[in-house]
Amino acid sequence: MMNEILIKGALEMGLQITETVAGTFQRYYELLEEKNRVMNLTAITDEDEAAAMHFLDSIVLLNMTDFRDKSVIDIGSGAGFPGLPLKLMEPSLSLTLLDAQQKRIGFLNEVCAKLEMKDVICQHARAEEAAYRPEQRGIYDIALSRAVAKLNILCELCLPFVRPGGQFIAMKGADSDSEIAEAAEAAETLGAKIDQCVDYKLPFKGITHRAVLIGKYEATPDTYPRRYARIQKKPL
Repeated sequence: MMNEILIKGALEMGLQITETVAGTFQRYYELLEEKNRVMNLTAITDEDEAAAMHFLDSIVLLNMTDFRDKSVIDIGSGAGFPGLPLKLMEPSLSLTLLDAQQKRIGFLNEVCAKLEMKDVICQHARAEEAAYRPEQRGIYDIALSRAVAKLNILCELCLPFVRPGGQFIAMKGADSDSEIAEAAEAAETLGAKIDQCVDYKLPFKGITHRAVLIGKYEATPDTYPRRYARIQKKPL
């Protein structure tokens, strides 16, 4: 059933999933469902729901920008969304999965090993600390986040990783107009600009989600990101 949902859903979004790749998604789901019995990775455990709400909702980003041969960092990756589904669909991208919880990183390393995924780094770190590492600051073509934090906070955590000329894509709900408006000044402070908001409907669900595309135009000032407590207390 998952294969059918993925293949048909992808076609509805203008994408193609082969039977082989659909089978790999099935294995990913099985690993997720098994691990979710002992640790909280996702509230979505039904196979059909996971296919639509996790996998299709991740790969739709292939319609937003070109991921071929790009360096990509997924910040607050959790159970691997959207980074791992995008890697399964576009193997040429170089992927870093960053999460602050070691247990999640352990799961992601297990998935990558069992699915024999190459050129994926699973990193245990806080974004506001990792962003100051010379080997990571301002070097990625694309930063992604599906986190629930407000957009102005996500901008400060994610944009320092992106090179000038790259972009940050935040996955949001369709009711995020005010949040996006609030984040415009934050993006500019960090050397970026909100370029486009793309609404899309999830196949089989009738739910509208939104991708916020933020272009990076100049280097983020060295004073950002601040400590997380400060970011929360006084967001940009």
